[in-house]
Amino acid sequence: MKTSTYLALALLTVSITACHHKGMEYDASGVFEATEVIVSSQGNGEILQFRIEEGDLVEANQRIGLIDTIQLYLKKNQLEASIGSVQSRKTSPSTQIAALQQQIETQKREQQRYENLIAANAANQKQLDDIDAQIRLLEKQLAAQYETVNNTNNSLTDESLSLEAQIAQLKDQINKSVITSPVKGTVLAKYAEQGELAVQGKALFKVADVETMFLRAYITASQLTSIQIGQQVKVYSDMGESDSKEYAGKITWISDKAEFTPKTIQTRDERANLVYAVKIEVKNDGYIKKGMYGEVSFNQ
Repeated sequence: MKTSTYLALALLTVSITACHHKGMEYDASGVFEATEVIVSSQGNGEILQFRIEEGDLVEANQRIGLIDTIQLYLKKNQLEASIGSVQSRKTSPSTQIAALQQQIETQKREQQRYENLIAANAANQKQLDDIDAQIRLLEKQLAAQYETVNNTNNSLTDESLSLEAQIAQLKDQINKSVITSPVKGTVLAKYAEQGELAVQGKALFKVADVETMFLRAYITASQLTSIQIGQQVKVYSDMGESDSKEYAGKITWISDKAEFTPKTIQTRDERANLVYAVKIEVKNDGYIKKGMYGEVSFNQ
């Protein structure tokens, strides 16, 4: 008899404790969601590696696959060889105009000699004028030659820059042929397999960001006026039948349109009410799972 009494008291104590926890005040409830990202192919070619399965945990920027890049690599090598050929066609202006400069120097020495001869009445003015004319002609040829060499070199430089831009594009395509996850999360779906042909834009897999979770909760019109975006709140995740864990949350979105409460929320009468959806951001410590139920208290 005493044993039965003690057992009844124990059960009553557990029941009271559970009711106290379940009776914890909160302002709204909902379901935890994660941001889902569909990762598509950024390259074209055969998928040589693709090492993920649905349910796998992946890190941000983790390499999980590779698309064939042989043709891109060969094209890059060809362009790099072309740059070397273009650079070899460049010439030094000093080499091209050296002969003309030497002729001008020779004529200037002759000009000085004839000026001295004329001063001594040993030569006539026409001979000096012919030398002056020859110097002016050579200087024009020098300027033209210099401009031609510069234009040719500038054209070759532009050609090299164009080839370098094409090489940069190929390097970018090669880098994008490495399949990575943009976020840390869980692989929800896999849309391709190793050996298949990938084309740019083809969906490869879907991953959910599990580092930052969002509680989508529903509030009444009377609650709408008491909250604002950026507001700090308390969020509680279910940790079993009678336990929960508290997290710091921040309201990041408030719907501007009323809707009927989702059928998964509360009683039939409450489901008939018009409510507003809100999203509350929560940093996940690993215990919050997509689809778990949670509650929120707007009073800190």
